[in-house]
Amino acid sequence: MTAQNVDRATVGVLTVDDQDVFRDAARDVIAATPGFEPLAEVASGEEAIDAVRRVLPDLVLLDLRMPGMDGIETARHLTALGTGAVLVLISVEGPNGLAAAVLSCGAAALVRKQDFRPSLLRSLWDAHGRW
Repeated sequence: MTAQNVDRATVGVLTVDDQDVFRDAARDVIAATPGFEPLAEVASGEEAIDAVRRVLPDLVLLDLRMPGMDGIETARHLTALGTGAVLVLISVEGPNGLAAAVLSCGAAALVRKQDFRPSLLRSLWDAHGRW
């Protein structure tokens, strides 16, 4: 199973975060970024696994800190699925001390939620996208 956007005109994004306020903000940022489309939003790692299988996103935004399955564990599961989706961890925390964990779980990057905007979304895809 590989992530694919059939028409390749847009990058399909799945947002995984336990906070409604960030899911709402991410949806607005994604919709405001030319070439990107919000596909789905879920509130947990477990829901993310099901959603990835269902919507085949090109890019998955994963909250680092969630109850139950956190972003790192979720990224490991998604990497094992072999979807080809680019995984980006998001957190209010900076990347200090987390670089090894990010690399070991299959995520392409860790970004701060407060820095999330269209220009960051575009630069993440330009650096890590797989088209």
